[in-house]
Amino acid sequence: MKIHSVLINGVLSALEEIFFTGRYADKVIEYVLRQHPKWGSRDRGFVASSAYDIVRHKRYLMYLSRLDKLETSEDLRKLLDIYLLWKNGDRLPDQGIRGNSSAEPGLGIKYSFPDWFVGKLEEDYGAATEDILMSLNREASVVLRTNTLKCSRSQLQHSLQEESINTKPLQVAEALELSARKNVFQTKSFKLGWFEVQDTASQEVGHFLQTEPGMQVIDACAGAGGKSLHLSALSKGKGRVLSMDVEAHKLEILKKRARRGGCGNIETRIITDNKVIKRLASKADRVLLDVPCSGSGVIRRNPDSKWKLSPEMIEDLKIKQFQILSQYAQMVKPGGKLVYATCSIFKQENEAQVARFLSENDAFVLEIEQTLLPNVYGYDGFYMARMKRKDSRE
Repeated sequence: MKIHSVLINGVLSALEEIFFTGRYADKVIEYVLRQHPKWGSRDRGFVASSAYDIVRHKRYLMYLSRLDKLETSEDLRKLLDIYLLWKNGDRLPDQGIRGNSSAEPGLGIKYSFPDWFVGKLEEDYGAATEDILMSLNREASVVLRTNTLKCSRSQLQHSLQEESINTKPLQVAEALELSARKNVFQTKSFKLGWFEVQDTASQEVGHFLQTEPGMQVIDACAGAGGKSLHLSALSKGKGRVLSMDVEAHKLEILKKRARRGGCGNIETRIITDNKVIKRLASKADRVLLDVPCSGSGVIRRNPDSKWKLSPEMIEDLKIKQFQILSQYAQMVKPGGKLVYATCSIFKQENEAQVARFLSENDAFVLEIEQTLLPNVYGYDGFYMARMKRKDSRE
């Protein structure tokens, strides 16, 4: 493929926005592609994949380029030149690890992660750290969740195949993985509300909650509602799914998604203060807390996030996580169940938080906890713990 200067400039303009202004990579790349509607699919693919790859492997490419900082457009051009040589398997200049230095770079350089991030993984997972880092650098596949309120998985698979989109079923009952990346949002089945894009690890959380038809279910950190929609389908549209969040605009997105998916038993409620939580004390059969977290398990979807994270941010998140877990647990009725979940693989955000909660709340007992590691599971990294609130008869 001949690389035209306009494509090189497209990659460079995306990198400037990502590295110099701190904008999120997915939004930047979406904007750049929208500015060039005449680009063909191969051109668009080159710009998007190159920008994402350079963000993903930034530290290693800087090492190869002998760049200590990224400060100028010329630095970015140098980074892109090295990337193209490295990607194509060409001989690199006599510099960096391929030239003057015979020493093996550390894991942080080799896999392009901050050293503190690597240190946390080594503390939690020891010898498995390198395998985890490698898996976090792989491009994420596209996984769909069949909306069983409207169709079966086989019906969805057949409908997509009619539009030349091939998929394969996964272990989770509703999940289909795309064989190749395609724009699924223009398909007939999407417009009919037959599916949502949702990684299989996220789908596991819905099943983990053990929702049954007729239950009162609360998704208390609902966001735009991916898990709420799944819970509605798992309840077969019976009972109630109360989707709550502190950000009203996210709940507005959820309402639109719920209408398209035929999720008539979803209600939304904005959390304005702790009184909203207290009014729901002992009301829910099931409560899901998919709390704000570092996102360390889903970095392959958001490679720029590893450069935005810091140990200080995680300490702040830990405080918020425990506040949510401690305050929102009161909504579970006696005999009901609570699931605490994150898309992090750091134990300090997961097992440590649950252990502390249980030590301070003897009304709850741990049923099971599970960590889905991306290098073992093959998809997003997730943690979930299911706890039961004791009944007075127990």
